[in-house]
Amino acid sequence: MEKHINIPFTEIESIPKQIKDYLEGKITDFSEDFFSTDNFAKKILAKKESYNTETREVLAEAVREQMSVLNLSKEQKENVEKLQNVDTFTITTGHQLNLFTGPVFFIYKILQTIKTVEYLTRKFPNKNFVPVFWMATEDHDFDEIKQFRTDKNVYGIKEKSGGAVGKIKITDTNFIANFSQEFKDFTFGEELIDLLSYSYKPGKTLAEATRILVSSIFSQYGLLIVDGDDKNLKKLARNIFKEELLSQKLFHETSETVKLFKEKYGKVQVNPREINLFYLTETRNRIELQGNTYKIVDTDELFTKDEILKQLEDFPEKFSPNALLRPVYQETILPNLAYIGGNAEIMYWMELKDYFKKQEIPMPVLVPRTSMLFVTEKNIKKIKKFGLDIRDFFSDSKSVANRVILQNNEIELMLKMQEENIELTYTKLKEAATKTDITFGNLVDAERKRQLNSFARMQKRLLRAEKKKQHEVLERIHNLYNEIHPSNTWQERLLNFSYFYSEYGKNWLETCLSETQAKGSELIVMVI
Repeated sequence: MEKHINIPFTEIESIPKQIKDYLEGKITDFSEDFFSTDNFAKKILAKKESYNTETREVLAEAVREQMSVLNLSKEQKENVEKLQNVDTFTITTGHQLNLFTGPVFFIYKILQTIKTVEYLTRKFPNKNFVPVFWMATEDHDFDEIKQFRTDKNVYGIKEKSGGAVGKIKITDTNFIANFSQEFKDFTFGEELIDLLSYSYKPGKTLAEATRILVSSIFSQYGLLIVDGDDKNLKKLARNIFKEELLSQKLFHETSETVKLFKEKYGKVQVNPREINLFYLTETRNRIELQGNTYKIVDTDELFTKDEILKQLEDFPEKFSPNALLRPVYQETILPNLAYIGGNAEIMYWMELKDYFKKQEIPMPVLVPRTSMLFVTEKNIKKIKKFGLDIRDFFSDSKSVANRVILQNNEIELMLKMQEENIELTYTKLKEAATKTDITFGNLVDAERKRQLNSFARMQKRLLRAEKKKQHEVLERIHNLYNEIHPSNTWQERLLNFSYFYSEYGKNWLETCLSETQAKGSELIVMVI
């Protein structure tokens, strides 16, 4: 691993406009939530004021209990104890319980969280900063997490689903044997096979397996792993859940922001519901208010107001926040300063700005996570040979291919030159003609358009002809695109970390951490 190229998200065509506007400071309401040392100083003061000692003690005890089954590193043990200190703050990322981490960006998110802790420790040496991974154990979409991909195979499990995925027990371990066959001869293959086998033993739940896996990879960095599906932690959020049931506060407080984002960007990432809570038993079902009755959707269960509030009082663990309410739950129980997330996550966190303010919960600094792409030196040379840059491979592939086909084409150059001459000639002619007679000016303008349309038709014909003539060049460009974007998607959204780790081991992890910037929000292209 020798070189790297950093491309800011603001220069990448496919990054959502809302994220670009946020990074460029164009969404002024979020000026205090952007990554800066000054903003972190303000967040530290705000969180210290709003976060109480009792919550700290409950959190520390819950994390200690949840991680007690692990062989904790010295750094992890110290961080658990630090949680009780009033000058300790967390930096958090979170993700679903993807099998063996799923796509490799799972790893990148955690590395950036660790990097942010290192950054803040340097900036504020009198404070303690702890990296936290929040497990989305209560999600119920098993299909999204049940498999992972290498460059050769897809590995998955078949288990009964419908409830919180964290409670699903592992019975299907065929994928481990198949994975072993693919990776047994790699330099670090046995290490990966042992990690997979150790984490996903039959009888373990997906929450237990993920906790073991993530801790095994990141224990030396002091990473703490939090499962929000915890009765004592949910007791801390009962008031928020109660308000959600009685007054639908989130729905009302986010309505203005949601409306503005829809008008400006065409949509929002997650549409708020009137009640953003699920009822969690063997299954996870939405709660709907129907008249004066609380209906558990897709079941026969109904509760009066008093009955559902009694349920909340006695069994807070049965109430599960959805994607929009989860950030609020998280910020209630953690002394958190920043959230590192993917673009989609950051966009739905942004919907909550007014709600956080109304609840008097400090909004964390929002950091769109770093992306990474590993490209071989051989492919970089091929890209340059075509007169292209790696940045071109994050633009529309057809327009880039067309540009290569027509570069230095004598006829294309002549057509463009003549187009420019026509534009200049007819602009001057129209100015003069309009002074004589406006209808004459319109005639000149119509003739200009007719001639330019003729040139456009000639360019299309030329492109078609060159595509036939240079079909081998087109095929080579197409193959390059496929290597950089397997299955027409970003590499980090498809391949599992084992693809890289099998060859480079912990050195790959350290290299990724070294190249990651705390502020993030860029694509790092690593040349190998």
